Formats: sequence, C-alpha cells, structure tokens
Amino acid sequence: MKYAMLVLKNLTRNKRRTSLTVISIAVSLFVFSALVSLPTVADQVLADSASSTRIAVHNKAGLTYALPEAYRTRIAATPHVVAVMGESWFGGIYHEVTDAFPNLAVDPEAAPQLWSDWNISKPAFDQFEKLRTAALVGPGTMKRFNLHIGQQIMLRGTIYPINVTLKIVGTTGGKAPPNFLLFRRDYLEEAIGRPGIVSIYWVRADSSAAVPGVIANIDQQFANSSAETQSESEASFIGSFMDNYRAFFTMAEVLGIIVVLSIGLVAANTAAMSVRERRAEIAVMRSMGFTPRLLVTLMVAESLIIALAGGLLGCASAYIVLKVFSSGSPAAGPLSAIRMPPVVLGETLAAASLIGLLSALIPAQAAARRNIVEALRMVA
Repeated sequence: MKYAMLVLKNLTRNKRRTSLTVISIAVSLFVFSALVSLPTVADQVLADSASSTRIAVHNKAGLTYALPEAYRTRIAATPHVVAVMGESWFGGIYHEVTDAFPNLAVDPEAAPQLWSDWNISKPAFDQFEKLRTAALVGPGTMKRFNLHIGQQIMLRGTIYPINVTLKIVGTTGGKAPPNFLLFRRDYLEEAIGRPGIVSIYWVRADSSAAVPGVIANIDQQFANSSAETQSESEASFIGSFMDNYRAFFTMAEVLGIIVVLSIGLVAANTAAMSVRERRAEIAVMRSMGFTPRLLVTLMVAESLIIALAGGLLGCASAYIVLKVFSSGSPAAGPLSAIRMPPVVLGETLAAASLIGLLSALIPAQAAARRNIVEALRMVA
C-alpha cells in the first residue's frame, strides 16, 4: 500500500496519454468481447434443444417440398410417438417489408403435448384450440410491435396471395423461439383453399432414448415413396440452420484475436515510450535504494491498471450493446439470441491482463537493469 500513491501519481502524470490508452484498449476489447460472444448463439440454442424429445420430419428433397396430410396418421401410429403436429410456413409481414418475422401455421390440438416446455398458459392453449383465428406470439415480437393479448392484427401474405386476420390469445416463453408467431393451420388452409399442405411434421417421442428408433421407423415407412422423409432430432434440425452461421462465427473469433494482438502492439509501444521518458527518474530511484524488481513491479502495476480499466470499460460497453441488440432487434433472427456469457468476460479480462503485463514487462526490465551511471549520463 505504501507504493500505491506512487503508482497513482505516475498514472496521472500524463492524463491525456493514460486516457487515450484506456480508450484504445476499451475499444479493442469491446470489439473482441462482442465478436467472441457470437458463437454463444449456436451453443445456447443447441443446448436448449439437446435433451428434447421432439423430432422434425420433412421432405428428403428439401424444406421447400411439402409432405402429404396422410402421413400424419401413419406417423402417429409409430411406436413411442405420443404427439404429431403439422406445420406450414406462412411468411407474412405485419405492415412493411421490414416488419418481417417468423410466422407459422400449426395444428392446435397437438400443441400442449409438443410445447410443454414453452410456458404457455392453459387458458392460452384453450383459446388456441377453440378460436379459429387465434395466435400465440413470442415475447420478442410482442415487444417489437407493442402488441398485447386480445389485440387483433393482420398479416399480409408473401408466399400466398392472402391476408390473415388473427387475435392474440397468449404468449410463448421458456425454450420457445422469442420472435415467432403461431396460428392455426386449418385457418390457413381454408384461406388459401388448398388443404393438406404440410411443410414439417413435429413429432414427440415418449423419451429421449426412443428418439433414434422413432427417426429410423418413420424414414423406413416412407422410403421409396413419392415423398420420402428425412427425420432429425430437434437439436440436429436446428443445428443445420446454425451451420449457415459457422463460417461467420469463426471469422468473428479470428478478427477478435487480430484486434487484441494489434492493440497489444500499440500498448507495448506506448509503454516503451513511457519508460524511455523516465530513464533518468528510474536511475535516480535505483540510486536511492529501489531494487530492479520493485521498479519493474511498479511499472507493470501501472500498465495492468490501465489495461484492466480498458478491459472493464470494453466489457461493460459490449454487454450493454448486446443486451440492447438482443431485446430491440427481433428481426435479426438467431442473432437476436446473442448474450455475453461469463466465460467471455473472463477471457476479455485475461486478454486485458496479458496486454498490460506483456506491454510493460520487457521495457521495464530493460530500464530497471540498466547501469545507473550510464543511464544518468545519457540523459544529462
């Protein structure tokens, strides 16, 4: 503690340089922490669905090809299947094209069994089964458009040349996607006049252990048919969408590391300049009895304080920005799930510590071990 005032005095000696160094480190670690947080989107989504007993059954030719309505009865008769729900993509917009968000039509009677982990209230489920125009809306979409339960809204079709008028009867929660809107498939089929359009069948098995067997049985039933199926666990199905972001996530991590290395070099240059300016002072302190180890410790402490201050500022800024982005940009799709996990905070502060330590250690050691007489003569 007796050397704390000396460290503080040196930190405030050149306030402009100290402030600019803190800001530069903060900006670089803001970028680093934000970029490194991106892969947590996939990790979080997959973790939420890893233990699910839900199975996605779609056309083997691709998601744009429909499956026959008759498949539902045969899938329901498969051993270990407890619920089957048809789903069709609507793709409507609320007001403008920029107001797009995921909206799907589903079979209402199977919803309670399929979505038992979505925290949908029983009254909402009851209304969804009774009211033909009922809709369940995710909290992200509710907040984005300032919607409320009981409100009537209209979605303009983009895939189908129709509009649907819906009444919000409840909200989703739990592990449900926060930005989805769900309404009844029978209402959609009636509106477009084409019954039996099913994009995906969602199937629930009676246990996680039964999922592989159910997948094999379903695909075997429809092998060599005009509409062969490809069944996947929910985690695998969602993971295939996350794969589209993998290259982007990897690039983000690489860029984050490059940014940290770049600012590390800048910080090292700044620390070296600061030490060079204090060569005479260091020599005088040596002559007064300060040991080289103590001098190195004091200079490294200054650098660590600057780096950690920048790291904390950068982390706090990234946390706030990501929180605002995730809550205010539901249209961003999966990216709206970005959060800064504790591990990223630890990695960022560790990076800040390394910047502070390595940038000052070498020049401080060189200056502290320099011959006292020679150092005084050079600055005289």
